[in-house]
Amino acid sequence: MTTRQDPVPLAGGDGATSDQQRALNSIKGDKCEDYSSRPQKPTRIDFDAINRAALAAFPAVLARILPNGKRVGAEIVALNPRRNDRHLGSFKVNRYNGRWADFATGDKGRDPISLVAYLADVAQGEGARLLAQMLGIEAGGRRRG
Repeated sequence: MTTRQDPVPLAGGDGATSDQQRALNSIKGDKCEDYSSRPQKPTRIDFDAINRAALAAFPAVLARILPNGKRVGAEIVALNPRRNDRHLGSFKVNRYNGRWADFATGDKGRDPISLVAYLADVAQGEGARLLAQMLGIEAGGRRRG
């Protein structure tokens, strides 16, 4: 996993604190490929492989995307960077299987890809590409380089 400098701001950070905004920004970096602006041949995204790779490195993934999260049993409890969340308790991520929920809004998901897609406010396919890039693997699930 690499650290990015000068991250690109994400949509959906209205009212977020600076720590929350930094967490959102860490998902997309300045070296993130712009998949929408260049023609490319359709690539089948291996969602299962990306989720497996993310779960294998999930503590590091969570530390990057939810840097101020607190470990409480099997969960990480964090402020939701997508809204003006001021108190821990309603936004939780299971550290072992990637299931997550914001009990204040009803938003929830079943895996790391859905979490990244939710936090970055993008579709599942783009969330998979962002997570694969964060992990240093191709969206097809193969290791880069």
